[in-house]
Amino acid sequence: MSHCRIHPSILSADFANLEAELHRIETADAVHVDVMDNHFVPNLTLGLPVVKRIAEVSSLPVDVHLMIENADRWAPDYADLGVESVTFHAEASAAPVRLARELRARGSKAAMALRPATAVEPYLDMFEELDMLLLMTVEPGFGGQSFLDIILPKIRRARAAIEGAGLPLMLQVDGGITRDTILRAAEAGADVFVAGSSVYGTEEPAEAIDVLRHVVEHTGSGL
Repeated sequence: MSHCRIHPSILSADFANLEAELHRIETADAVHVDVMDNHFVPNLTLGLPVVKRIAEVSSLPVDVHLMIENADRWAPDYADLGVESVTFHAEASAAPVRLARELRARGSKAAMALRPATAVEPYLDMFEELDMLLLMTVEPGFGGQSFLDIILPKIRRARAAIEGAGLPLMLQVDGGITRDTILRAAEAGADVFVAGSSVYGTEEPAEAIDVLRHVVEHTGSGL
C-alpha cells in the first residue's frame, strides 16, 4: 500500500483547547470529528456550532462522523458547513442513497458507516453513491476501546467488492487503531485510519501520526 490516510479523532483531544489541538496534528490528512447525540450512541459530544468553528479554524480537511439518530434530517446541515466529508450511519438513515446524493449535492463527500454487527453485503449496490465507507472496529460511542479483530473479514469482503466494481471508494476504519492493529486493518484492505488515543494520548501527536503512517507504508510495503 503506497499511501494511507491518517485522520486523528479529536474525541481524544482537549475540548477546552481545540484550536491548539488541531495545530498539534498538522501532519495528518484530515481531522475526524465525532458528533454523538446520546441517543444513537450512549455519549454526548458536540454539534453544529462547534463543528462549524472547527471547520473555520482547521488547516486540515474536516471528516465529520455523525453518530446520531435521524441522519436524513441532520446530515445535510453538516455538509453545508463546508467540511470535506460527512459520514452517516446506515442504521440511522431511512433513505441512505438519497442522503448520500444530498450530501454530494451540497459539496461534501458522502460517507456511510456500519456498526460492527451490521453486514456490508446489503449495501454493496450503493457503493457507487459513496466516496468512503467506514467500518467501525469498536462499538461506537466512546474512545479508547480495543480493536475488534472479528471485523477483519468484513474489511476484506468490502475491499474485494470495491476492487471488483473498480470504484475509487476509500475504506475507513475507526476504533482501537494502534501501531499493532493498523497493520492488520491495512492488510485486510483499509486505507483510511481514524486514530484517537494512540495519537492524542502521546506527548507528540504529530510524531505518532508519522509512526502510524510509516507502519502501513513501509512494513506493509508488499501489500
